[in-house]
Amino acid sequence: MKNAIVKTDFQFKDQKSVYKGKVRDVYNIKDELLVMVASDRISAFDVILPEGIPYKGQVLNQIASKFLDSTEDIVPNWKIAVPDPMVTIGRLCEPFKVEMVIRGYLSGHAWREYKDGKRSICGVAMPEGLKENDKFPTPMITPTTKAAVGHDEDISREDIIKLGLVSEEDYTKLEEYTYKLFERGTEIAASMGLILVDTKYEFGMADGDIYLIDEIHTPDSSRYFYKEGYEARQAKGESQKQLSKEFVREWLMANGFQGKDGQTVPLMTEEYVNSVSDRYIELYEQIAGEPFVKADTSNVLTRVQKNIETFLTAYYR
Repeated sequence: MKNAIVKTDFQFKDQKSVYKGKVRDVYNIKDELLVMVASDRISAFDVILPEGIPYKGQVLNQIASKFLDSTEDIVPNWKIAVPDPMVTIGRLCEPFKVEMVIRGYLSGHAWREYKDGKRSICGVAMPEGLKENDKFPTPMITPTTKAAVGHDEDISREDIIKLGLVSEEDYTKLEEYTYKLFERGTEIAASMGLILVDTKYEFGMADGDIYLIDEIHTPDSSRYFYKEGYEARQAKGESQKQLSKEFVREWLMANGFQGKDGQTVPLMTEEYVNSVSDRYIELYEQIAGEPFVKADTSNVLTRVQKNIETFLTAYYR
């Protein structure tokens, strides 16, 4: 727990600004580059939990880097370099104000809506007669607004265009990229014995072109089931064995916390924190198909800062 990064306060040469997200700290260099530090913070129900998760940032950053590389033939992405296991540096893009959520299965938020009697989400109809974790006939896109603070909100395609959040032409491209990225992610997951259940993508514009930005196919942005035993568990009405952040949400809910007013985050013991770290490492090894190599965390902030500064010095030489 002591070696987890939960906060950064770097000051780089030519730094214009810094944005502190739920998980990532993003430094703007010269309005040209973004230095994205994947911290060990963890959030659930749009609340940052009080304890950092060792190696979580490294897991997220390295999975995202792999999937950015394996999908760049579908859509160009923002990544330029990974100078540290917890850092990606890339081109500055103007983000679209929506997140493209795509679902292949009735799980998580969609299931909670369905269980409450709703049969459409974001203006997209959901079939009758489904049970939790059933596969949809075809993947469905259920976008959300990109909230700077607080909860992201479900929004329909029609409202996105009507409100001018994204032009119809650009939104059509975002849909096309989203379906293709999900198809590629599904294929890669299947080759590793996993099912990509749902995920989200973020896009931005630079010099008139659309780029894939931020993370992709990580356990923070995606939900995975184990493929082996999926059908049998569904037939018996059993919970699916999954690799995602949902197990953290379930632990919080079981301990009386859903991010609502007046609720208190339950105590995160060192034992529980380390168990979450182990789950993140398990997902890395499962999806990447290789052993996870823990970076040296004896002086992690100094390491991260030095690696970033070395890259920036060489880049602007």
